[in-house]
Amino acid sequence: VHLVESGGGLVQAGGSLRLSCVVSGFNFRLASMAWYRQAPGQQREMVAAITSSGVTDYADSVKGRFTISRNNAWNTVYLQMNSLKPDDTGVYSCNLRQRDLWGRGTQVTVSS
Repeated sequence: VHLVESGGGLVQAGGSLRLSCVVSGFNFRLASMAWYRQAPGQQREMVAAITSSGVTDYADSVKGRFTISRNNAWNTVYLQMNSLKPDDTGVYSCNLRQRDLWGRGTQVTVSS
């Protein structure tokens, strides 16, 4: 099973980014997925999650700004991030919950 993230980068505060995570080697239609982030010197925290049936959950800090979605035909989970803040800076990783497997992550840096 492999998870590969993409879409990170450097953006100014107020900007947007869309992250993607492609999953291979697992029946993606059955996958519950989550996005986590880790800022320097801090613990990793869950940002957003989506079940196989499309039920979503968000950290309070991103509600109304971030949207998690999935495309089962493309084995991909997305994280649309709008109104980005410097506090959103960190390494964003996707997680396959059934196997507790992780991608390598993608860096998001938000400048003020």
